[in-house]
Amino acid sequence: MFSRIKRALWGDITNDELKEFGLLSVAFSFIIGAYWMLRLIKNSTFMHLVGPENMPYAKMVSLVSLLLIVLFYNKLVDWFEKTKLIYMITTFYGTLFLVSAYLLSQSSAGIGVLPGWLNNGVGWAFYVAVESLGSLVVVLFWSFVASSVDTASAKRGYPIIFFGGQIGSLLGTSLLAMLASVLGIPFLTCVAAGALLAVPFVIKIYTTKHTRVAVASGVEEKKRTTSIVEGIKLIFTHRYLMGILVVSTVYDIISFLFEYQMNSAAHATLGDLGKVTSFLGVYGMVVNTTSLLFVLLGTSFVIRRFGLAACLVAYPVGIACLVTYTWMFPSLWALMITVVGVKALSYVLNNPCKEILYIPTSKDVKFKAKSWIDVQGTRSAKTTGAIIATMFSSLSTLLVFSSVLSLGIIAVWIPIAFFVGKKNQELVDSGTIIQ
Repeated sequence: MFSRIKRALWGDITNDELKEFGLLSVAFSFIIGAYWMLRLIKNSTFMHLVGPENMPYAKMVSLVSLLLIVLFYNKLVDWFEKTKLIYMITTFYGTLFLVSAYLLSQSSAGIGVLPGWLNNGVGWAFYVAVESLGSLVVVLFWSFVASSVDTASAKRGYPIIFFGGQIGSLLGTSLLAMLASVLGIPFLTCVAAGALLAVPFVIKIYTTKHTRVAVASGVEEKKRTTSIVEGIKLIFTHRYLMGILVVSTVYDIISFLFEYQMNSAAHATLGDLGKVTSFLGVYGMVVNTTSLLFVLLGTSFVIRRFGLAACLVAYPVGIACLVTYTWMFPSLWALMITVVGVKALSYVLNNPCKEILYIPTSKDVKFKAKSWIDVQGTRSAKTTGAIIATMFSSLSTLLVFSSVLSLGIIAVWIPIAFFVGKKNQELVDSGTIIQ
């Protein structure tokens, strides 16, 4: 019975693969669960401590901060073996958010004993910390995974990892929606910190029990020191990597614009910190419940049945439909539906596919080029959305402009998505590695 279910969901996955991807799924569930909780806390807390009008500027500040973080991370890749990097960085962030929980408890989000300037500073610092968590730790995790599996195994097993991520995010947003007003923001920040501190223990079990923790050939690449901008050089040297840059980042321009409008509309409509946080928690639950069902029942089948190229193209086509709907029927709930769709389709379709694209690449591409794409590229896209948002004082005008802009972006995005999907198949078939 179980064998039939396993085959229906994930194809010809072996028992060993199921155990390996199961452990990775647990680690990813802790990372994503913590991030989703902190991500929604970040938005509501920043609006409360600093003000919603400053959210676009926060994106710009985080972009500059992450530039420095990525440069330092690229040197860490040269200095440390990848499993040690996971231990170090997840432990650092877990400790950082324990400290953040205490500071939030002293701010106006808690008992409110901090002076105004420091209260404001906590809001800015917490925002940047969460932004860097969502970029750096997720990038590091997927770089580690991509160096451990081959493409055929990834098509079967990556949906299992994303399923774990959706379980974690659903639990995180459920706690946030139900308990934010009761337990408070500082306590939930502590819970997220605990989840991050559990990740090194899960990865330790994985590396102890399984041997596929180096490159796909089973041999760790020899360490070598390269420039801190090696990743950027690689991106602009290969059309394939430039294509990955596009499919990995441009949707964040669209996502930010519509999420900003949703957050602003919720703040204007609901007002109270607890109510806004609960609304965002409900939004998160809808995103993650939808994603959970699809990633369990459909992601593996769709990728195996239709291939990467079709899946990569289906995502921008879906966004185009959602944007058109919101443009025609504008409201808070229409904005929520669009953001839910953009996020959910990203988690269950675009993200698994774009992670598979990195498998036929070298260690420098997986860790260095990927860090620039997923951290700085993503933040640059979001900052572009933030700059656009600051140009409009009226949400109704912004909606019209962002809808037209989004459809224009999608028109360019679709052929590029098709190209990288087809190119990946060529690399896999020929055994070529992008160096």
